[in-house]
Amino acid sequence: MLKTERHARILEHVSARGAIDVTELSRLLNVSGATIRRDLQHLSRLNLLRRTHGGAVQGRTGPELSVQHRTERRRPEKRAIARAAAELVPEGAVVGMTGGTTVTEIARVLAARGSVTIVTNAVNIAAEMVPHHDVTLVVVGGYARTESYELVGPIAEKTLTDHHTDITFLGVDGISAAHGCTTHDQLEAATDRAFAASSDRTVVVADHSKVGRATFARICSLTDIDHLVTDQAAPADALAAITGTGVAVTVV
Repeated sequence: MLKTERHARILEHVSARGAIDVTELSRLLNVSGATIRRDLQHLSRLNLLRRTHGGAVQGRTGPELSVQHRTERRRPEKRAIARAAAELVPEGAVVGMTGGTTVTEIARVLAARGSVTIVTNAVNIAAEMVPHHDVTLVVVGGYARTESYELVGPIAEKTLTDHHTDITFLGVDGISAAHGCTTHDQLEAATDRAFAASSDRTVVVADHSKVGRATFARICSLTDIDHLVTDQAAPADALAAITGTGVAVTVV
């Protein structure tokens, strides 16, 4: 397990439980107690948790991990989803992209494939695409979110109303038949909604941990999206319910 993935899993455990001890983390992650203590010290210096005697408690970390701590989580699944999603993009298309680690993987696939126009509010995607001469890049401005590296808010929404995309890839924190597409932040939800409204076709890309789940802020109902691409570990009952709403589902 890579160090970045281990750090992400530690933060997830602390966030879920509020507090956890070194012995339990060592067992869960199958590494030594000394390694866990070094990890906790590093994360404490970043103010992502607070060290205690024998463990750690939740710091400023909420339910949403930052992009840098999500990058290595389920990476093989995200790459498989990205390859399948990229197949949905016709040649010469204008592609909308919200933030998210899976959407970032799609951008990499498309950039390697050749000429493409990308409209995005994700500064990490934009920075990675700038050196690619075959990528025509439009960056949507707005208020910067530390957790997702996305630019959101009224400026972003106004910009999106003035642009049209052929297909948009939407990263979400939850998707279910009952609650539609959801995320953690209200401003981000509104900007994501504007992406979907400006596009001919909206495709949600989400690994199995997001399927059947609902988070705080609603982006849109499933009637506003066309396709979901996910991986084989997604719960079958949740996928059946999503398919029942008329959304096409691809499982990779």
